Amino acid sequence: MNEYEKLIEKILNHFVSETFKEELAGAKKEFFHNAGSLDENSEHYESRMAQFYDWYFFTRELQGYGQTPLEVCLLVRELRFSEEELQALEVLRKHRHSLFEFIKEKNGDIYIKDLLANKKLVVKQSPYVFGFEPDEIFEARLIPQGDSYVFTRGFCFHPESAKEFILKEVKKHRKDPDLDPDVLMLRLIKMRYKFEQYKHVSPEMIYSNDGKLGI
Repeated sequence: MNEYEKLIEKILNHFVSETFKEELAGAKKEFFHNAGSLDENSEHYESRMAQFYDWYFFTRELQGYGQTPLEVCLLVRELRFSEEELQALEVLRKHRHSLFEFIKEKNGDIYIKDLLANKKLVVKQSPYVFGFEPDEIFEARLIPQGDSYVFTRGFCFHPESAKEFILKEVKKHRKDPDLDPDVLMLRLIKMRYKFEQYKHVSPEMIYSNDGKLGI
């Protein structure tokens, strides 16, 4: 566990405590709504929860605060931060959340393209080097570290069959700055869950704007 993961865990432990029981329940309902049941025995359970906690920490605004746990944590008296942690918090606030295309892996370095920003990046000496496929688009968050980045745990890999649909949606977002990419990425996560749930349904029916499956 790197310094950023430790800090995220420290902050999350506060915002998932008994005090935030209703908040957490509401967030899970929002995140997993229309995305299939959350089965603790599923092989995808751990990855789904990693995606949820990343979203809860970085993206979702807390009720009554209007800010995310990352943004509001400095106002919490119970959370005391060292100088090193305060510096790490500033770095976390500069994280990059996007849809990415895998280019190649070389000597432990992951070469990717940020599709929303249309920019190539390198994640040097990544502990995550497996699971990347050239024809699969994936969602992730990157924390800047020097001239490189560190992945958070919440990956969402989309099937090759969804690539054409996702690229069309990305193109719309590049043209229209008023569109919220976080809304798009949450919707795509739910589509991914539907894809896992309905193996008998054509992927093109799931990754679609016709709304037949209610996403």
